[in-house]
Amino acid sequence: MKVYPGQHPRGSKERIFNYRICRARRVVENVFGLSASVFRVLRKPMLVEPEKAQLVAMTIACLHNFLRRSPDSAAIYTPPGTFDEENGRVIEGSWRVMSNENMTSLFPIRKTARKPPLKEKELREELAAYFLSGGRVEWQND
Repeated sequence: MKVYPGQHPRGSKERIFNYRICRARRVVENVFGLSASVFRVLRKPMLVEPEKAQLVAMTIACLHNFLRRSPDSAAIYTPPGTFDEENGRVIEGSWRVMSNENMTSLFPIRKTARKPPLKEKELREELAAYFLSGGRVEWQND
C-alpha cells in the first residue's frame, strides 16, 4: 500500500496514515530480514512449486514465533539491538548488517508511474479514517 505523497501537517489523517503504514512496513522488514539471516533459504528465490514455498514460509514463521515466545530462546535468537529501534529517529538493527551480504531473494523492482485503482484508494481512505478513530493509538501523534 502506498503512502500519501507530499508533506502533511502534524495530526492530519494523511500524516498519521503514512506514519502507521511505514511503521508496519518496518516491522515486516525486521522480521523478514532476521528470518533471512537465520533461515538462509530465504536469501535466494525458492525454485520450488508455490505450495512448497508457502509451506517453507509458514514453517519459518512458526519457528520464528516459537523462538520469540520463550525469554531464554528470544535472548539468543533476538538479542537487544537486533531489530530497528525508533526513538525520535530510526536506529537500524543488527540484522541489516548480517543479511545485506548475499541477499538476492528479492529482485529490484523497476519504478514505473502507476495510478492506483479506485478500490485501493478507497481502502487507504478507510484505513486512514480508522487510524483516527477506533484504531487510534496514543503514540501516533508524537
